[in-house]
Amino acid sequence: MGLTLKVELSGLTLKVELLGLTLKVELLEYHHEVELHDSIKTKMKSNTLQVGNFTFEWGTRTYIMGIMNVTPDSFSGDGIIARGDSLEVAVNQAREFLSHGADILDVGGESTRPGSAPVNAQEEMSRVIPVIQALHKNFPDALISVDTYKASVAEEALKMGAHFINDVWGLRADEDLAHVAAKYHAPVILMHNRSNPASVEVKEKLGGAYIGAEYQNLVEDVKRELEASVQIARAANIADEKIILDPGIGFGKTREHNLELINRLNEIRALGYPILLGTSRKSFIGFTLDLPPDQRVEGTAATVAVGITRGADMIRIHDVKEMARVAKMTDAIVRA
Repeated sequence: MGLTLKVELSGLTLKVELLGLTLKVELLEYHHEVELHDSIKTKMKSNTLQVGNFTFEWGTRTYIMGIMNVTPDSFSGDGIIARGDSLEVAVNQAREFLSHGADILDVGGESTRPGSAPVNAQEEMSRVIPVIQALHKNFPDALISVDTYKASVAEEALKMGAHFINDVWGLRADEDLAHVAAKYHAPVILMHNRSNPASVEVKEKLGGAYIGAEYQNLVEDVKRELEASVQIARAANIADEKIILDPGIGFGKTREHNLELINRLNEIRALGYPILLGTSRKSFIGFTLDLPPDQRVEGTAATVAVGITRGADMIRIHDVKEMARVAKMTDAIVRA
């Protein structure tokens, strides 16, 4: 006589007649498959984002953001200023990135590596604005983001051709930044960050928000603090569809925290916003593999592949050619 068992999986009700061990194994395999893909099927606040003529369709593929550091002191050694004529180097790098599948060029003028010196707004603008102008002129259809937490820098960048604001402080370091994004209808990338600010001014603006890498519950704490940034955006009339979240890998987290966040990225995506994952060449990979930044390509690839299976919608990377291939292959497996 058979036994009837009802199993609830992600809203699906399966009625299974258990006749033997073989059917039990098939059920377990099916359950695993549902868990693997749940992060990609999470209900989003908005399934698309329109930026100019480009439409992001979240969940259909992984989008590629190429890192363009207009700095002399990038942790990974790829600072554009240190490699000659900034505009020529930037244009050549952008051309290479775009040819290998980059969807967005992320231009930043202040290093966020540990121990880096803070840069004032005027200096930052002198670095990034000419580069953004050159990119917009040479690649008029390319999407550009400005990596800054300063309202004045972001506004000038948007005027000169940038489309996104990528803020490592999640709108908390400059109260005017959210209003600039709203004014120009620019999508914002809100990053979680518990690192120790290099700038005294930023420390003062954050007030008691800097509490270091001590977490009561890692994922829940990160979610709660990202939601606080979302509320700042909403208060400034930034639409939900223009919000992208970044868990802030490497920013105020230990190696173990970073590994856990990647593995549980689906829980952050469950907030309903697309996720940007930035793991490229970071120190937690170096600590794990005992390798310097220029030898972390394979480690980065592992984080990208796992991150995509856990729901990453966009990856921010130095090695565009290699990681675009990793993303394409991973997409073929998990987004089919």
